[in-house]
Amino acid sequence: MSKFALNTALPRYLRAEQERIEGIARGYGLDFFPVVFEILSYDQMNEIAAYSGFPSRYPHWRWGMEYEQLSKSYEYGLSKIYEMVINNNPSYAYLLEGNSLTDQKLVMAHVFAHVDFFKNNFCFRSTDLDQRGAIVDPVRRPERYDPDRRWIDKMANHGARISRHIERHGINKIEAFIDQCLSLENLIDPWAPFSGRPPPRNEEAEAEDEPSLDIYRLRAKSYMDDFINPEEVLEAQRKKRQEHKKPERRVPEQPERDVLKFLLDHAPLERWESDVLEVMREEAYYFTPQRQTKIMNEGWASYWHSKMLTEKVLDASEIIDYAENNAGVMATAPGRLNPYKLGVELYRDIEERWNKGQFGREWEECQDLDTKRSWDMRLGLGRQKIFQVRALYNDVTFIDEFLTPEFVIEHKIYTFGFSGRNDRYEIESREFKQVKEKLLFQLTNFGDPYIRVTDANHANRGELLLEHQHGGVDLRADYARETLAALVRVWKRPVGIATRLENKPVLLRYDGKEHSMTPFKQ
Repeated sequence: MSKFALNTALPRYLRAEQERIEGIARGYGLDFFPVVFEILSYDQMNEIAAYSGFPSRYPHWRWGMEYEQLSKSYEYGLSKIYEMVINNNPSYAYLLEGNSLTDQKLVMAHVFAHVDFFKNNFCFRSTDLDQRGAIVDPVRRPERYDPDRRWIDKMANHGARISRHIERHGINKIEAFIDQCLSLENLIDPWAPFSGRPPPRNEEAEAEDEPSLDIYRLRAKSYMDDFINPEEVLEAQRKKRQEHKKPERRVPEQPERDVLKFLLDHAPLERWESDVLEVMREEAYYFTPQRQTKIMNEGWASYWHSKMLTEKVLDASEIIDYAENNAGVMATAPGRLNPYKLGVELYRDIEERWNKGQFGREWEECQDLDTKRSWDMRLGLGRQKIFQVRALYNDVTFIDEFLTPEFVIEHKIYTFGFSGRNDRYEIESREFKQVKEKLLFQLTNFGDPYIRVTDANHANRGELLLEHQHGGVDLRADYARETLAALVRVWKRPVGIATRLENKPVLLRYDGKEHSMTPFKQ
């Protein structure tokens, strides 16, 4: 994308709109990094989108595949990218050339709210490049918070590192290994940056005090002691006793959820393989906060673009065009969850409830529906509350705490599933408990299975053993096979996953040649 760098500056009239909307956003209390807007043609926008918003990434065939998919989708009228913004300091955002002025205003307002979220939500603290060690108190930060988030530079450096390996080892070899790494990129611990230090080992509990050499000494007169009890013999006897008493430590000592880190630390990787895997892991952790806060982030941006545009940015002649475009973004197709719609409506519901005082013990214990409908204590705490929520929650805790039965009923939310009897998808339940449980189940760990490393020397054969924490859903057989194949490529020895299939404990194993499934006992 470097050839476009000199041709993407905003025209003067859009620069004026940016400054005006930025002032309005700050007037509402939004606090964001500096934002650099660039305007792109739809081909350039698709190139940037294929690179996940970055102008430069490592060489790999999947970028071309994603570009073709985006281009065809745009040409056939199936989709259109209105905006893109990068979690960077300063943040970079892209406007699509040819959009109406109303659309550009909407995108700018939307972007400023996104960048406010990037800066202030605790999940994104994990992307601060100047952070040293674990983030044990993500809410606490310096008064003038200006972190190093130069991820555009870091992604370009990743590309340069991969390119050097390609020059030395050939693109086919590197791309094949990247393919395997990408199939493992979700095997990380999303909360590792906030986990603090690992608990220190209790050496006193693990081993007895070192015995004195005197217990190995034979009785002898003082002038014969050096001959009867030489120091090297006594030391050898002590070491032998300790080796027999002390069992070998298991690796890892505790189950390790960050599988990629474990592979980096223990797998017999060549230098280039270790470097490539490290790049994939760093990028996986960069994108994790966006996965953790999709509903909140999009809802926050939609809330503020709606408020800014309808109250201060647009004039009367632009409202209809804005409403039409906004309705398209908020539309929810049957059977699909729209994060924009769910997020913005929850923020509005929270604001209204805290403005009216519809929270706390008195509210929860009230059983009179008529009283609840007219409940208004005029507290005016709504704006303060949504700013607090924006900073302290992720999608799972957001839904868990603020989704209410009244909200589910008002917005007609339901669960659905495939009916084998009628050969179609049907509504399963409208009950609040089931709706909430299913929604949280989909969001927890992004719907991925929990996989942990439990033994690097399973059966004393140097095999890697992983454990699937079964949550009521069996592993997909095809996904499990491909994951095992990728792990064998990295570990270079057989790998197994202990799981449950049809409620029976089994071991799925791949030795590099064939897959097997056997009963398993821990």
